[in-house]
Amino acid sequence: MDVGYQALREGAAWLDLSARGRLRATGEDRARWLHAMLSNHVLQLQPGRGCYAFLLNPQGRILADLNLLCGDDYFLLDTEPETRRSCFQHLERHIVADDVTLQDTTEDTTALGLEGPLADAVLRALSAPVPEADYSHAEWWPTGLVARLSSTGAPGFALFSSRAERAGLIARLESAGAVSASPEAARIVRIEHGRPRFGEDFTLRHLPQETQLLHALHFNKGCYLGQEIVERIRARGGVHRFLERLSIDAKEPPPPGARIIAAGKEVGELASAVWSPATRQVLALGYLRLGEFPPDAPLQAAGHPVRRLAVRSPVPDRTADR
Repeated sequence: MDVGYQALREGAAWLDLSARGRLRATGEDRARWLHAMLSNHVLQLQPGRGCYAFLLNPQGRILADLNLLCGDDYFLLDTEPETRRSCFQHLERHIVADDVTLQDTTEDTTALGLEGPLADAVLRALSAPVPEADYSHAEWWPTGLVARLSSTGAPGFALFSSRAERAGLIARLESAGAVSASPEAARIVRIEHGRPRFGEDFTLRHLPQETQLLHALHFNKGCYLGQEIVERIRARGGVHRFLERLSIDAKEPPPPGARIIAAGKEVGELASAVWSPATRQVLALGYLRLGEFPPDAPLQAAGHPVRRLAVRSPVPDRTADR
């Protein structure tokens, strides 16, 4: 079994997240401006806290997803490598008369993931802060930040620092017991945990409710770009496909886009699939049109039996407000 994969599941592993985009927003109007741009509640965030959010277009489609961290005089926007430039360009276009400065700090900084059940023990061994709440964060060294973020769904943290400190940071993590995990190992663990990724499991084709990542949405925050569509779906429905965790009785993962069939009818498609060494089965994420087949109907993909691993309600609580 791959050492990095095993560490992500049973110990602690570090991941290279330096390709992810890191945008920094400053200025007196930064909170109000971001509140009007993102799908989650920004104005209520206090320094040391954060949230997960979508950046939507006016049609309610997902342009990007991001982790938003609130500092004393800035916001850090952490997003996928594929959406770094488009996210920056889209946001910058919407700075009109606002006192906001948006900087792309990706090239000058670095980010590492520290994930796995023993990730917190590694931080404690280095006398580093261990943020407890999701998306909370604390300073470490003069130019570093530790945030409770996970890219795989395993317990974990993201460590942000200047690019010059990268090698020393890796050495310190390894001295405390963390081992390197490859992107391939991280992807397997991510899909095992049912953690979708923008660009692979959802794209510009998708609406927020289709992903079932409802913690990215705040339904009582007021207007923001794309909010009208999100609220219309919440109030009236209209979304028919939903991202689900699946297992497939096969030796090899079917390709992305493979059709999911029930009673001879196409009812969905696979987004991503991997062979899971821990469970000895293919695990996947895929979209299902839940209203088009009975809950107990047999499913197949690429000729192999498919089973839903978690049945989630496709309709969010319309009175919920976090």
